[in-house]
Amino acid sequence: MTTVLIADDQPLQRFGSRMLLESQDDMTVVGEAANGSEAVRMAAELHPDVVLMDIRMPGLDGIEATRRIIAAGDRTRILIVTTFDLDEYAYAGLRAGASGFLVKDAQPEELLSGIRAVATGDAVVAPA
Repeated sequence: MTTVLIADDQPLQRFGSRMLLESQDDMTVVGEAANGSEAVRMAAELHPDVVLMDIRMPGLDGIEATRRIIAAGDRTRILIVTTFDLDEYAYAGLRAGASGFLVKDAQPEELLSGIRAVATGDAVVAPA
C-alpha cells in the first residue's frame, strides 16, 4: 500500500486528489496539508511514501517544504503537482530533491502512474 500526503492550499484540489487516490486499491491518503509548514510537520509525523506537493502555497512554499522534507532523511519521496508549467519551477523542485514534476492538467491516470513510479524510486517529469 502506497501512503500519500496531499499538500495543496486549495481545498477543492485536495478533495479531488483524495477522491482519486482513495479509489485505488493500492493507495491510501494519510493526511492533507494546506501549506508548506504543515506538509513538513505532517511528513515527519506520518512518514508517507509520497507527498503530492503544490508549489505556490501561503507561508512556506512547496520548494522549501520539499527541501526540508528531503533534508530530514526519511524515505518519503516528493511529487510536485502544480498549475504552473514553468521550467524554473521544475528545475527548482528537482534541485530541492523532488522525484517528479507534473502539471495539474495531467490526466488522472498520469497522476496515479506518477505516484506509483515515484514510490518505487523512479523519476517522473511532465513531458511539456
